[in-house]
Amino acid sequence: MLPAPSSALDNVVIAAGDGGRSTSIMQSFLHAIVYPHIMNIMEEASTQPRFMNFTRFIIPVAAILVFAAWFSLTPPGLLGKADAIGYAVCHRIDERSFQIGDRQLPLCARCTGEFYAAGISLLFFALVSPKKSGMPGWRLGAPLLFFLATFGIDGINSFFYLFKQTAGGALDQIPNLYMPNNTLRLLTGSGMGIALASILYPAFNQSAWKDTDPGRALSWKKLGILIAIILFIDLAVLTERPVVLYPIGILSVLGVLALLVMVFSMVWVLIMRQENEFVSLKQMWMPLLAGTTLAFLMIGAIDLLRFQLTGTWGAFPLG
Repeated sequence: MLPAPSSALDNVVIAAGDGGRSTSIMQSFLHAIVYPHIMNIMEEASTQPRFMNFTRFIIPVAAILVFAAWFSLTPPGLLGKADAIGYAVCHRIDERSFQIGDRQLPLCARCTGEFYAAGISLLFFALVSPKKSGMPGWRLGAPLLFFLATFGIDGINSFFYLFKQTAGGALDQIPNLYMPNNTLRLLTGSGMGIALASILYPAFNQSAWKDTDPGRALSWKKLGILIAIILFIDLAVLTERPVVLYPIGILSVLGVLALLVMVFSMVWVLIMRQENEFVSLKQMWMPLLAGTTLAFLMIGAIDLLRFQLTGTWGAFPLG
């Protein structure tokens, strides 16, 4: 324990007066408020390096254990691992997914659009808006809210249609706005992916970088270019050619991981009180490793729970 600096400060106070009432009041103030505050700062400064050294040891160990357990318990092969990630975030209903031959993609059509578009958007922002931390604002927020609304409307309509299919005719009186299909699921999911990335990217930059750029990450020009890129990819996906679907299936799973790792890395930075302390991704290796470990821990926990409930790596049983 570091010694309290009371003697030095007391001498200063006593030297300033003749030991009268003002000196007594000042000493009471120092003992009641200033000294405890100084001691708290000293204790925090002495304990923080020890805790940081502990996390530098325990996080890599935890990462190895989590990755080893997840890789050993999930289905084999690249697509098998991709299925296990999709299994944690998507219903994976066969008829609502794109197919490579007789094999469905790791995510349904809606989630495929959402997460591949989020991954492409994050990469796009990293290239054209490095370290920009400004949010879109109300005007640019309008199209993002539109993407969110169409995602919600199409999702609710599709859910009620599925609910009617599995109710044995008991809910046939419930109307649908329109017949749901995988084309709409892909398009509305893609819009949601753009919206998610447009919010998460500047939020991450606000938390991580010391030399952050306050400018907006998204502009009308960038949004137009991004929509054009995503729409072009969507049209290619709708051809349902394996040469397109295979990389999109992998990319969509990488999009899931990118979003989760960013979120959990931000949480780690906040917990460790390291906001705005980093200047490069290399310097952020600890928060990124912690975020990746937490992401796989969450995925693994959901995989385990879902497998225990359903007994299959496929879709939720219907009916």
